Amino acid sequence: MARTRHASSSAEEESEIDLTPMLDVVFIMLIFFIVTASFIKEFGLEINRPDDAPEVDIPTENQNILIAINASSEILVDRRRVDIRSIRSVIQQKLAENPKGSVIISAHPEAKAQTYTAIADASRQAKDDIAITMVIKEGG
Repeated sequence: MARTRHASSSAEEESEIDLTPMLDVVFIMLIFFIVTASFIKEFGLEINRPDDAPEVDIPTENQNILIAINASSEILVDRRRVDIRSIRSVIQQKLAENPKGSVIISAHPEAKAQTYTAIADASRQAKDDIAITMVIKEGG
């Protein structure tokens, strides 16, 4: 009986795995990577910034022409109601005041697309290279 106990205890001792050498190797690798990572030079772009920013003329007046279209497809410029037939002359007048102006059309979701296209066409007729932006109002 003692013999069987001795044989089983030696089998248990042989089946255990010693992890100490593996941990030593892992720590040595960790130290190696930390040391070598500090010597790696990263390449990037160098940015040359000017010492002082030049003064830029900020326009005091609004250069955009805001045209609103409400739910019943009425056109409003500067909160004044404008007839669809006279929108081109209004845009030309606003462009005479602000030659660098662009047209921003703020439309209600229920407005007719025909009204928007009429305003866009009138803007193109007033100035060929004008920027037209369409904004659809949320809700009402």
